[in-house]
Amino acid sequence: MKGFTAFFIKELREMIRTKRMMIILGIFLVVGILSPAMAKLTPELMKMAAEDFTEMGVTVGEIKVTALDSWAQFTKNMPTALIVVIIMMSGIYTSEYARGTLVPLITKGLSRQAVVLSKLAVMLITWSAGAWLCYGVTYFYTEWYWDNNTAKALSFAAFCIWLFGVLMISCIVFFSSLASSGAQVMLGTGAVYIAMTMAGLYSKAKEYLPTRLLDSNPLYRGELLPGDYTKAAVISAAVSAVLILAAMPITKRQMI
Repeated sequence: MKGFTAFFIKELREMIRTKRMMIILGIFLVVGILSPAMAKLTPELMKMAAEDFTEMGVTVGEIKVTALDSWAQFTKNMPTALIVVIIMMSGIYTSEYARGTLVPLITKGLSRQAVVLSKLAVMLITWSAGAWLCYGVTYFYTEWYWDNNTAKALSFAAFCIWLFGVLMISCIVFFSSLASSGAQVMLGTGAVYIAMTMAGLYSKAKEYLPTRLLDSNPLYRGELLPGDYTKAAVISAAVSAVLILAAMPITKRQMI
């Protein structure tokens, strides 16, 4: 595709220049440290609150923390970090529409597909770097304090969370082709997530929904196997591809 490499480098430099990449990676680094730290501090926090509980007639027993508690925190914190990514990425297209900076490039021969795919590639690289950095930091500190062998399918669980993030980024691409502002993109992407969460209340639909990919705790405990997430993973990948392909012709009309 004409101009993909040049536009990709331009987008990557823009992500670095505006410090969005640094901020996102910094957030993921903090989340990676906090997950085991919060698990480690839980017994101490409970001891500090034990006196208040005793006055209320509640006895707090000894709390034993394991690697499972650290990874449970990781699963709980990652969606929050993903929300930050969505907020910071939502205007990556619409800001270009508002400024009219793409029109001169298009008239000079830059293909619209190259614009879509280069922006998508930069978002995926940023999300992937952040997600796997967070996983690596959590893994290191959890191994340091406890033993990661007590938790199962760690890499697969992290892959599932990463794949869900890819779906959300695909939603950003799709809604950016329709919307005129970053706020509208955020609302559209958020509506998709809420709709999937609501649909997940029906147990029969749960195993097919992408939100299943965020439910890692049963994997860690060995209650579910990676194969139990196959349907949700395949559907997530397929929907992501459809959203990206659908965005291209719509984006083309936006730039005319």
